[in-house]
Amino acid sequence: MMLRIFRLMVVAAFACGLATTGAFAHAFLDRAVPGVGTTVRASPSELELRFTEKVVSAFSGVQIAVLGGRPIAREKPVLDRARPNILHVRLRHALSPGTYVVTWHVVSVDTHRTSGNYKFTVEP
Repeated sequence: MMLRIFRLMVVAAFACGLATTGAFAHAFLDRAVPGVGTTVRASPSELELRFTEKVVSAFSGVQIAVLGGRPIAREKPVLDRARPNILHVRLRHALSPGTYVVTWHVVSVDTHRTSGNYKFTVEP
């Protein structure tokens, strides 16, 4: 009888562990356009940031700046309607040749906040 109760407890604990794995998820940057550390031939018209989880655009933000310098004018991040794990950020002007730093923070639909940054370069 005790062995049966012990087995049931082990199975229940294992099932609870499987059921809660989604609750510990965070939205991390999975892919970006322009890509992380890449060099592009021409200025992009927008940034696209793809995350590992769905994000809430109202509580998320993206900044872009010249490396070591001034911020770049851009629109507010917009959530992709078909893929709610992707943010689009339109740039108001073409980027001059140089290196740029993209800094982001997002809140995933499970309310976890993550942040990070990456660089890309526009060729002369």
